[in-house]
Amino acid sequence: MQPNIEAFVLKAMGASAIISEQNIQSLWSGYGSIKRLTLQGGELNSVIIKHINPPKNVNHPRGWNTDQSHARKLESYNVETYWYEHYNSLLTLGSRLPKCFATEQMGEEQVILLEDLDVVGFPIRKEKLTIEEVKLCLKWLANFHAQFMGVEPEGLWKIGTYWHLATRPDEFKAINHHALKTSAAALDQKLNNCKYKTLVHGDAKVANFCFSVDGESVAAVDFQYVGGGCGIKDVVYLLGSCLSDKECEQHETLLLDYYFRELEITLSKTNNYLNFKNIHLEWESLYAVAWTDFTRFLMGWMPTHQKINAYSLKLMKQAINKS
Repeated sequence: MQPNIEAFVLKAMGASAIISEQNIQSLWSGYGSIKRLTLQGGELNSVIIKHINPPKNVNHPRGWNTDQSHARKLESYNVETYWYEHYNSLLTLGSRLPKCFATEQMGEEQVILLEDLDVVGFPIRKEKLTIEEVKLCLKWLANFHAQFMGVEPEGLWKIGTYWHLATRPDEFKAINHHALKTSAAALDQKLNNCKYKTLVHGDAKVANFCFSVDGESVAAVDFQYVGGGCGIKDVVYLLGSCLSDKECEQHETLLLDYYFRELEITLSKTNNYLNFKNIHLEWESLYAVAWTDFTRFLMGWMPTHQKINAYSLKLMKQAINKS
């Protein structure tokens, strides 16, 4: 570990030494790493360090090595840092996050020190979920969206998520589906102009949820694309990340009803002056639109992606016909 980063960690955590480092994962396109550090001499035995260290030569897995792509990634880490510094502690009802102990800018590099969720009871990661496990993640999202309803995304992305139209011009040019390409701007506008806005996680895939040992709750990580928008965008992205097209078709009504029920419960505690019925009607009407918006990104980014399936194409047809 670089001496300046080691000194920062020890000072921030009140520790005397870093005993070991365990690599958890590399950041997308080689922009750094996430590691677990075992500490000695402080109050905590371990801490997670997210070290952003942009590469000299970018190697994107799909070949999207553009200046805009590079700038978007750099800004995403600035947004994430800002989230942990200014917003993270505001979430109090039911949506568990890692505590942030310290952040530091070191030239072009950034360091974020986070609570080790494995140690505090969230050590399980999953790729496929049961319906009950999907509900845990939906409840997390509902609590998140309810608590940030109407909050302006100051310091965050004005439009949350990494795939919205304005941030993906290269992928848009690559789309070969005429009807989708023609309707894309109108669908994007419907989402961006919704009356009821909240903060969206922006990358609420199953890989970013950590499950508790008792199977009764989840915590979420990765806030690079948190920003303003319609909460249903997080919902469709989650469902597409952990369920097959047949499962989505079969359980769509059940899961949407569950999400909106949990949203209403938390709104009654945090923003009870809002008309939940109107929020429900607006967001549910944008379900197919949000799903199609993400499909638009995939059609340009990777048209052979498994998420472009019968269910996605059915919703896309619905959304385009109404656009």
